[in-house]
Amino acid sequence: MSDPRETELKLELPAESIEHIGRNALLKTAPARAQTKKIVSVYFDTSNFKLRKSGFTLRVRRENRRRMQTVKQEGGRAALLARNEWEQPIRGIQPDLKAARQTGLKRLLTKKLARRLKPVFETAVRRTTYPLRNPQCEIELSIDKGKVAAGRKSSALCEMELELKRGTTADMFALAQFLARDLPVQLSVRTKAERGYQLIDGEQLPMKALPVPLTPESSAQTALQAVARACLHQIIANRPLIRIGKPEGLHQMRVAVRRLRAALSLFSPMLVDSQTYQLKAELRWLSGELGSARELDVFIGRVVKPLADERRDKPGLPGLLKDLRQRRSAAYARVHSSINSFRFRQLMLAVASWIEIGEWTRNSNELAHVHRQQIIAKTAADELQRRRKKILKRGRHLQAGTPSESNQP
Repeated sequence: MSDPRETELKLELPAESIEHIGRNALLKTAPARAQTKKIVSVYFDTSNFKLRKSGFTLRVRRENRRRMQTVKQEGGRAALLARNEWEQPIRGIQPDLKAARQTGLKRLLTKKLARRLKPVFETAVRRTTYPLRNPQCEIELSIDKGKVAAGRKSSALCEMELELKRGTTADMFALAQFLARDLPVQLSVRTKAERGYQLIDGEQLPMKALPVPLTPESSAQTALQAVARACLHQIIANRPLIRIGKPEGLHQMRVAVRRLRAALSLFSPMLVDSQTYQLKAELRWLSGELGSARELDVFIGRVVKPLADERRDKPGLPGLLKDLRQRRSAAYARVHSSINSFRFRQLMLAVASWIEIGEWTRNSNELAHVHRQQIIAKTAADELQRRRKKILKRGRHLQAGTPSESNQP
């Protein structure tokens, strides 16, 4: 059985970019030749997706005559780099549930579940692997091009994975950022399993805020990382919906950006490094890019369109509605340009790197260190008390003032 922990970074790239990858200076000088193979993986679950709901995937992968069974534990949908993974060679085309009892699936493997397991979708990809190593680290870069199929439904996939074999997470992010300067790669949060289940589900739904796994004893650093991962996941997961013109996707991306910026404000006592200041500025840029389109969506949908429908006799309303829709189209064009830009791609990688290994996580400032280590229950209580005092101070004259005075900032 393989080591149950894998550390990898997933990137999406346009299929037409694959032909340029081999010309990348780093890959051309790789110490070993790239290897290409065809891989077919069949994913198993029950009719009501018991494994999926429990956070597991079970697949049987075929490479030539070799078959490998893999169990993955998603570790929360906002997990970015590390997941539990158990691999073991098996003989047949069906899952070996005896072997699976040595994995995290053990508690789910009842006789009833074993009878209900069936293939639900498959992936077929052509994988090219580049082994990259130096004295400090070893990273396996794999490029998969192929498709995901569930019954008669299928969708193309083209993605890159960086798997850390030896070295540090910083080495992996450095490689991703180097590649992103030469190739239009985007940070991705969708696994192949999620793609398959999405085919079964049908229409892709907007990604709302994910639950954040916290306990009262979590450190403030752990809490901020968990919150920020959930926000980053929500930003990236809604990018495809914006591309196909779904207003709710834009709304949810904007919500995620605002949540992330609010988190940076909430935890500001431990964020006193220059890297965080630069990140705040870039997030402010992204928030501004999303703002106009979303505000026009709301204004048109909740105010002007209902009014135009109700008062069809008012000659100015159709013209106003037409003008606002043109402005919204221009705003959406700007959003599309922004989320497909080099700046956005670099920002998403920068946020991911900042979460995991940012300067703030090792800042030598003594006060910042104390704030990082404090348990989140204490941090939250202190912050609520501080903000309560601030509200009371600002509102101390409300009772004596007139309604018009109360509305003053």
